[in-house]
Amino acid sequence: MFQKTSFTTLIVGVFIVYVLHTCWVMYGIVYTKPCDNPKSDKCISPYLAGKPRLQLSIYTALRPNTEGGHSLIHREEDFDVNTRFERLVNVSLPKKTRKNGTLYAMVFVHQAGMSPWQDPRQVHMVTQLTAYMLPKPPEVSLITGEDEAQQQKQEQKSTPGDDLLDRPVSHWRSRLTLNIVAENFLFDREALPSDVHRYMKVYQSGRKMVYLPLLFIDQLSNRVKDLMEINSSTTEMPLTISYDTIALGKLRFWIHMQDAVYSLQQFGFTEKDADEIKGIFVDTNLYFLALTFFVAAFHLLFDFLAFKNDISFWKQKKSMVGMSSKAVLWRCFSTIVIFLYLLDEQTSLLVLIPAGIGSLIEVWKVKKAFKIYVIWKGVKPAFMFGKSDESERRTEEYDSLAMKYLSYLLYPLCVGGAIYALVFVKYKSWYSWLINSLVNGVYAFGFLFMLPQLFVNYKLKSVAHLPWKAFMYKAFNTFIDDVFAFIITMPTSHRLACFRDDAVFLIYLYQRWLYPVDKTRVNEYGVSYDEDLKGKAHKD
Repeated sequence: MFQKTSFTTLIVGVFIVYVLHTCWVMYGIVYTKPCDNPKSDKCISPYLAGKPRLQLSIYTALRPNTEGGHSLIHREEDFDVNTRFERLVNVSLPKKTRKNGTLYAMVFVHQAGMSPWQDPRQVHMVTQLTAYMLPKPPEVSLITGEDEAQQQKQEQKSTPGDDLLDRPVSHWRSRLTLNIVAENFLFDREALPSDVHRYMKVYQSGRKMVYLPLLFIDQLSNRVKDLMEINSSTTEMPLTISYDTIALGKLRFWIHMQDAVYSLQQFGFTEKDADEIKGIFVDTNLYFLALTFFVAAFHLLFDFLAFKNDISFWKQKKSMVGMSSKAVLWRCFSTIVIFLYLLDEQTSLLVLIPAGIGSLIEVWKVKKAFKIYVIWKGVKPAFMFGKSDESERRTEEYDSLAMKYLSYLLYPLCVGGAIYALVFVKYKSWYSWLINSLVNGVYAFGFLFMLPQLFVNYKLKSVAHLPWKAFMYKAFNTFIDDVFAFIITMPTSHRLACFRDDAVFLIYLYQRWLYPVDKTRVNEYGVSYDEDLKGKAHKD
């Protein structure tokens, strides 16, 4: 007969298949088969191989077409595709754009000394220089902020058409990033990738097919931090034009990622949601991006396994002997605070939904830890608390003593941080100040709430009551975060946050070695862990 497959084994198997399939798909994206025989009619040759004299011209227009109404904003007379450059220009805004309208940029690469409108071998791309977003609410000091807030509102209402706090307004994209594939790559006509085909313009030269320069406008580099609000008094805006070459493999990858972000926006994702996804690709190079994928995949797997084992452990938990109930309560509180903070910051749903689910799970764990029972009397619920036995009361005494010592350090730090934020930092409202103060305390000192459990373990000289499988999976995720703390540039405070949990977990491991579990001892469920006695019930 076949051996029964566990659920965890099945999930790990599906995960391995998913990683291998993703690697194969990524290889198909970045690798393009070249033409084997350069003299064959099936090959498509590059126009840049002839080293033509080129010119780069950039125009603005109110409509995304090439018919009339264009204004030249920049021109590179001797445009060398292999030379990287960055230019800063001031762009005049038409009246319609200033009145919450749009503006487009038309980028032409054409023969030098010839108008792009008359060059049959020109390539061009069109992109939008404006985006619609809700204006950022004014942030004021909560001590002297009432008059300042009212003054800002009066200034906004005094200007016609600027009372737009409740609807999206036009914002200026201050960066325009251009790329061209400079390598002389011979494409095989029969194996031409569909993603490159959209950007390819081909003409016949004798018996050969020649493709014009592959021009690409990098939309992933358009970040929310670069957006500038446009109002009716704005006559011109700065625009940074950045150009660099791009490898064919990276171009294909960028096209797929750009299409993915566009698809998410069509499904209702906001500009801010899309910006968070863009940051994954733009802020790291391709090697770190590939490493990020593997690490994120394993992070997700360990998160799931930790979640599964944690739920299984607490589902069977009937006694709180050896468990710090106050640590469970504080973890529930901190999880809810983080969820409210993410909700106030209008964080992406990709982060907000898991945080909300985690908050519900922590509330359920509090219910189990404090033995809370809900009894419905008609439409009114009644709450009842279960009684603790002698062993649980002894654990609670140790737990209370640990929290007492911890409060001497924790409360002054949290109060001091809140006072500092109140005096020196500006927030949108009192609610934002309260949530930010709480979440800063949680992020900065949240690891301290792991210490009472260490104290309880020390007093009881036992660690058999802890969910070690869930601990191990969470530890793996912590070590993964440590790797990224070294690889990616991070603030010092964030690096310390990555390493602080490691020290506590190492103490947990030391306690596990110091207080080994007796496999033959009957636990609180009446079950022995000895292999010879497994599955049999025992009495004290």
